[in-house]
Amino acid sequence: MCGIFAYLNYETPATRQKIIDTLIGGLRRLEYRGYDSAGIAIGNEAGNAPEIFRMKGNVDQLQELMNNTGLDHSKVLNNHVGIAHTRWATHGEPCIRNSHPQTSGDKNGFVVVHNGIITNYADLKVTLTRAGFVFESETDTEVIVKLAQFLYDNHLASGSRPSFPLLVAEVCKVIQGAYAIVMMSAHYPGEAICVKVSSPLILGVKSSAAVAEKTKKVSAEPKQPVTVSATNLRKALAHEEDEAALPVPPTVTERPHSRDGSRHTIEFFLASDVSAIIEHTRQVMYLEDNDMIHFANGTYQLYNHKATDELPDNRSLQNLEMELDKISKGNFSHYMLKEIYEQEETVMSTMRGRVDFEKCEVKLGGVSAHLEHIRKSRKLTFIACGTSYHSAVASRAIVEELSKMQVTVELASDFLDRKPPVYRDDCCVFISQSGETADTLRALEYCKTHGALCIGITNTVGSAIARSTDCGVYLNCGPEIGVASTKVSQTCRLHTWARKSHTRT
Repeated sequence: MCGIFAYLNYETPATRQKIIDTLIGGLRRLEYRGYDSAGIAIGNEAGNAPEIFRMKGNVDQLQELMNNTGLDHSKVLNNHVGIAHTRWATHGEPCIRNSHPQTSGDKNGFVVVHNGIITNYADLKVTLTRAGFVFESETDTEVIVKLAQFLYDNHLASGSRPSFPLLVAEVCKVIQGAYAIVMMSAHYPGEAICVKVSSPLILGVKSSAAVAEKTKKVSAEPKQPVTVSATNLRKALAHEEDEAALPVPPTVTERPHSRDGSRHTIEFFLASDVSAIIEHTRQVMYLEDNDMIHFANGTYQLYNHKATDELPDNRSLQNLEMELDKISKGNFSHYMLKEIYEQEETVMSTMRGRVDFEKCEVKLGGVSAHLEHIRKSRKLTFIACGTSYHSAVASRAIVEELSKMQVTVELASDFLDRKPPVYRDDCCVFISQSGETADTLRALEYCKTHGALCIGITNTVGSAIARSTDCGVYLNCGPEIGVASTKVSQTCRLHTWARKSHTRT
């Protein structure tokens, strides 16, 4: 897994050293995801292009590189955009040129960090190469910024300069896949854009005043949409077509950074995981699929490409319920050892308040309203990946015994390949510690479209699975930082859930 972290400060004086330390600290919180290289882009002040620093190796080596850049680390910056990334090589070997941030060219016109995969990057790479772009890396990420530069140049050639959100919306209409990106640009100093499509991304906000939660409509750019494909892009390159991109959709909401509209200090944080944000702020927003946020002048505008109406009020910031000490190693040498020793406590946390051993009763408020539907279901299908899948396999026998129902267990990726029949009287249970497992989420969408009752079992409050299922239960076993699953609460919770399904009260 790769990790994204970004830090933006507005009207918040910070030395360059503090900015670097914040970015490095965010990457350290994401090291558990695994990586082979790391990088940072800082700067983006008016008149200057972002400066990029990349390193094959770990975050310590990147920090050493940053300490010897020759930059004035004592310089105070009131407004600044910085992005950082840890990469686990998929497209191309681990090396500096394949590390993130990736850039559109020598002048760093556009700079991006990216998690996920661009499935049509090969076609786009061929097309952009014919247009004169030279690719330096083997990554799929580089096509994002090269495409942005191409579209920007195309706009300028036609006598117009697009807004940053419009330009990125055009890019997102062309690229395909699952991705989370954060982009900054020398052409738009002091601004940044993030986009989420099937890859987790969280926004954190820290302000000296209460952040306004009420949204207001913002007019979109008055252009008619144009269907975009790689073929259309090739036509545009050949000057056979004037436009090849979709403008920003009309669903846009803007949140000023304070309730009274006055200027207050404000900081924004973007990360792949809340563990990188919690030490800075508890005010967070979990981005939904196709969300795009534009940051400028201490405010942010939230767009969604698929929505047709104004974004609902429940998209406002929420308070993060997590303690910082829960994600620290304490006196242990590494997280895996810590979590092994936490197993007894986490099993008790899973059952606390839910299992009455004296009365032999189980109370699961998250599914109580749907118990009759569950009991009348044609079958139960557990869908998961990795350790969650093995938890389901280990629990299948006892779930069948207690519920007296047919139970099947599906590996999410195999389930998607087969696309088996799913009916409205089926009950599908999706298990994921993080709540963000990509294949499990896609299987969830498939089952929802077929009308099945969808239940989530996850450890992460506010995760995609928690938001997308009809009902569910939380593991309550605390943050799990170690990649190897060391907490057994998923199996325990399945047994508890089976007992509840069996109980008639």
